[in-house]
Amino acid sequence: MSTFRFEAIKETTGRKPVKVEELDRKSIIFGSNVFNDKAMRQFLTPDAYKAVKSAVQHGTKIDRKLAEYIAMGMKEWALSKGVTHYTHWFQPLTGTTAEKHDAFFETSFDGSDPVEKFGGGQLVQQEPDASSFPNGGIRNTFEARGYTAWDPTSPAFIFGTTLCIPTVFISYTGEALDYKTPLLRALSAVDEAATEVCNYFDKNVKKVTATLGWEQEYFLIDSALAASRPDITLTGRTLLGHSSAKGQQLDDHYFGSIPTRALNYMRDLENECMLLGIPVKTRHNEVAPNQFELAPIFEEANLAVDHNSLLMDVMQKVGERHNFKVLLHEKPFAGVNGSGKHNNWSMATDTGVNLLGPGKTPMSNLQFLTFFINTIKAVYTNEELLRASIATASNDHRLGANEAPPAIISVFVGQQLTKVLAELEGVSSGKLSPEEKTDLKLNVVGKIPDVLLDNTDRNRTSPFAFTGNKFEFRAVGSSANCANAMTILNAIIAKQLKDFKKEVDALIEGKEMKKDDAIFNVLREYIKETKAILFEGDGYSDAWAEEAAKRGLSNHKTTPQALKAKVSEQTLSLFEELGIMNHVEAEARYEIELEEYAKKIQIEGRVLGDIARNHVIPTAIRYQNVLIENVKGLKEIFGAEYENVGKEQISIIREISGHISAINSKVAEMTEARKAANALATTEEHAHAYCDTVKPLFDVIRKHCDKLELLVDDELWPLTKYRELLFTR
Repeated sequence: MSTFRFEAIKETTGRKPVKVEELDRKSIIFGSNVFNDKAMRQFLTPDAYKAVKSAVQHGTKIDRKLAEYIAMGMKEWALSKGVTHYTHWFQPLTGTTAEKHDAFFETSFDGSDPVEKFGGGQLVQQEPDASSFPNGGIRNTFEARGYTAWDPTSPAFIFGTTLCIPTVFISYTGEALDYKTPLLRALSAVDEAATEVCNYFDKNVKKVTATLGWEQEYFLIDSALAASRPDITLTGRTLLGHSSAKGQQLDDHYFGSIPTRALNYMRDLENECMLLGIPVKTRHNEVAPNQFELAPIFEEANLAVDHNSLLMDVMQKVGERHNFKVLLHEKPFAGVNGSGKHNNWSMATDTGVNLLGPGKTPMSNLQFLTFFINTIKAVYTNEELLRASIATASNDHRLGANEAPPAIISVFVGQQLTKVLAELEGVSSGKLSPEEKTDLKLNVVGKIPDVLLDNTDRNRTSPFAFTGNKFEFRAVGSSANCANAMTILNAIIAKQLKDFKKEVDALIEGKEMKKDDAIFNVLREYIKETKAILFEGDGYSDAWAEEAAKRGLSNHKTTPQALKAKVSEQTLSLFEELGIMNHVEAEARYEIELEEYAKKIQIEGRVLGDIARNHVIPTAIRYQNVLIENVKGLKEIFGAEYENVGKEQISIIREISGHISAINSKVAEMTEARKAANALATTEEHAHAYCDTVKPLFDVIRKHCDKLELLVDDELWPLTKYRELLFTR
């Protein structure tokens, strides 16, 4: 194995950057492999084009007859670009994307008259086998039928020689088996609720769109080095490995000059993104060695989620061309920064207004404050559910570490906006006098643009921070499907805006208040209620954990603890009221996510046990035998004095024996703990057992393995070391 390690290092150091040609200006090639507005105008009939646009803008259903014309146009466009196959591209509850390719090819019964065929039926609906996808008990294995149905709000695209049609995925009985379906329902709910609130300020608003801009962090490791590590190959992270003498402590990688091989990878990736209509704009080195980030321009949330899911697949495929393994795990290396996927969220009207962007008039700023304060209220009311939305086995490693926010959900708004909220809290109860209203609008509400102009403070430790014209949900993990967090965030906002409108309308109708008075009164109460969720300090400190507990905020540090909020009475009621998920769908997802958690810990435990016993211990014994032979030689030469002459070697021999014994006993203990966990009756018990009795042994086993890495001859050590993984470029 040590030979494998050194061959991998040699292969890596001999790599030459892959040459990348710029295809053309980005503005020219952008979206050229997408069935976008330009392509639809060219290949669709006017009626078919109008049907698609109406479905996108107003959610209207597309007539089956028109679907035939749409399919015909889509097929001709795809064939003109050399496409041979089509697929319904969907996002099952595996966390990855799925696709089954069919050829644009059919023959008659006797095998003659071959034609390229693709009709409305193939476009609108297909029937993949649903039995092998996670379903949380919704379907039995023998009940394989499931349906994929076209989502016209996300345009079809070409990847390679395949036409990919974004779809939802549902069971035979209608339950959602994917991430997209609940997201679309949540986006519809927030559109309806936000539009009604917007009409307080502008009757011309007919639609509100949730927007999302994600920031994708990732590591690039040479494929040969990654292949030399069984843990990276099977789990996406290193389960052991001593920290490198030089890590990220000098901060010399962050925003530094991008290594040539990595830069060429980024250029190639950007070319693919441009063709696919993914509007990536930013690229840079991140804090950890060999860690990088790319980020796009904001998009409608459903499309942004699709683009991020597609991107994670494209990243791996482009990585193969450049001999890179792309690591999206939240914490692939201990002791250096992990990777997140910051979700920058806002809402925009069809009149072109960002609802979380301050305006130039008191009225536009009252609208801004309405949505700003309602967002804070939604997070306060549902902080446990929001925490559950980012709970995974891999993200547990990252939350609370120095590069990520803690598991305690809090909201950061900055000192200046905190002062604005304090001013609003002082609004008198009931109807405002003309003087009070004038003073409020001139001295507080009217000055918000000036306040934000100077509000440059940021807080990296906040999981949910206001950053000028959006909220940044920093706690989302790098490997996550954004749909999980976005479904829940948009759902809680929709619910909150509905409740807000009821309260305001009650004051207007029941107490005959003017609209502004009613809005100010409700917002004032929200400010008072939500103080506990606002936090401007250091989220990493022990003092904050203590203070958060006093405030009644949750601190669920593990996924099994956090996920319970997904099936609370409050959550089930919320989902049912908004039509996002019924009880069966919500409870199925809870089962699936618990099961996924347990399986990931189970796999990691098996891999760690294998490496510890079949790689680390044999290598340690081999080196120990070398030392023993050395001591025997010393004894032959020095006689009785050998113990004094060879005392350091003898000490190392004893130390190695101690570590071998500890590793062996703890691996045996971990194996028994897994067996006990597997024997438990329920998925919930299973997950908690893996969390509480299996996973804690990982750190103990790792500690002894990492100590041996420092003791054993480097020439013998079989596993590629951190210094090689992180600094070989």
